[in-house]
Amino acid sequence: MTVHPPGPLWTGRASNRAQWLLAAAGVACLVLGIEIAVDYAWTSGVLALLMAVVGCLAAGLLILYGTLAFVHVAVRVDAEAVDVRCGHMGLPRRTIRMAEVTSAEFLPRITPQQWGGWGYRWRPDKGTAVIVRRGEGLELRLGDGKLFTVTVDDAENAVRVIRAHLRAVAR
Repeated sequence: MTVHPPGPLWTGRASNRAQWLLAAAGVACLVLGIEIAVDYAWTSGVLALLMAVVGCLAAGLLILYGTLAFVHVAVRVDAEAVDVRCGHMGLPRRTIRMAEVTSAEFLPRITPQQWGGWGYRWRPDKGTAVIVRRGEGLELRLGDGKLFTVTVDDAENAVRVIRAHLRAVAR
């Protein structure tokens, strides 16, 4: 039995400050919805006015969640798992047990266009990814043949740590 020291083997983060501009658009939608609800007369065309208010509020909340959830990502590698947490609340979250990982690759140039945009993405030909910005990242190949990719700073060192751990466990 191998005893591993407690704590992370590696931690990393990545941020996308441009997402704050989209969050501002979400706030603008919320403000517009509140403005319409407060300032307009509700005497005629109530259904249309209600739809406008609900639409603005819903769009604002969706934009806010969609952007704030992917402003940054935190990745933690320890002897048991690779843990990926998004945004300020850590949601969405993905934990991949090290026992499921068969290999790790460093990817120097990942772009949101390769995945269809920012966020938590799935493509049948590429697998699953968390994309918060363009740049370096790591790709994990899992025992079931699926791939998981995440953009994160210092990804090359993360790959080294994961590979070293996989070699140590294989012995």
